[in-house]
Amino acid sequence: MSWPNLTDLLVAADSPDGRAAPIGLVGAPLAAGSVTPGRCDLAPALLRATLKRIGRFNVETVREIETRVADYGDVNLTGLSIEAAFEPIRDTVATSLGQRALTLLIGGNNAITRPGLHGLAAAHGLRLDQVGLITLDAHFDLRETGGGLSNGNPIRALLEDGLPGANISQNGLAPFANSAAMFHDADAAGIDVATVSDCFGMGMKWIVSAALEELDHVQAIMVDFDIDVIDRSQFPGAPGGRPGGIDASMFFEAAGILCSHPKVRLIDLTEWDPPLDPSDLSALVAGRWLAECISGFEQRSA
Repeated sequence: MSWPNLTDLLVAADSPDGRAAPIGLVGAPLAAGSVTPGRCDLAPALLRATLKRIGRFNVETVREIETRVADYGDVNLTGLSIEAAFEPIRDTVATSLGQRALTLLIGGNNAITRPGLHGLAAAHGLRLDQVGLITLDAHFDLRETGGGLSNGNPIRALLEDGLPGANISQNGLAPFANSAAMFHDADAAGIDVATVSDCFGMGMKWIVSAALEELDHVQAIMVDFDIDVIDRSQFPGAPGGRPGGIDASMFFEAAGILCSHPKVRLIDLTEWDPPLDPSDLSALVAGRWLAECISGFEQRSA
């Protein structure tokens, strides 16, 4: 008996099925400039390899997901710095977004978020003040940029690029994982902030619904799923993960809700460092996340 799985849905972007697919997938294996050096560049390949272990039928909704995903492969970032990787990532994302209703950008470290957002704006002819960013992240990512770009400062860099703080909603911020200066800078910029305790206390549905409402004034939205927002025991492969993060089930719920929203055009997955987890737990969490993204997207036409 066959067991339908996510591999069935992944097709080459330039194939006949791929050209008609409403979702795109772009690998961005960027490891350069990581605050904690590692191998986040291995994540896109491992995610693809894990898809055969993730089924398509959701017993809770009694639905089988069936939307094709056009795979653009990995952007060639070999030997590139964060600065040099900007244009290749931005341009590939813009290409996918010009052809698809939703694009999944699989990192790589969190530095891919900045070129991803620029790709979103470019694809739709929008200014940065017309796009929004929702993050699920334990960190503000507001380190100073004076010493160069890193995975610790994409939000700071985007603010300096001209993205208004009022167009940013940061969720899942962890205690004792950020500085007071970053908190005050986020507050001064007008960034909407929800802590990990807020996520538990109010529930993920309320948190992401509030974030979407905060960004009602923008025309297109990117969501940054930094996987270190999850409790480290449930995702050991995140170098910045801490005990006390959100549950993996909350991460899945957020993916489903956010991908069902028509303004959400770009989703990224960042900060997964496969060698940190000798088990398959982290890979299975990432694979389930991808299934939830597709399932949520299918709710747009349900």
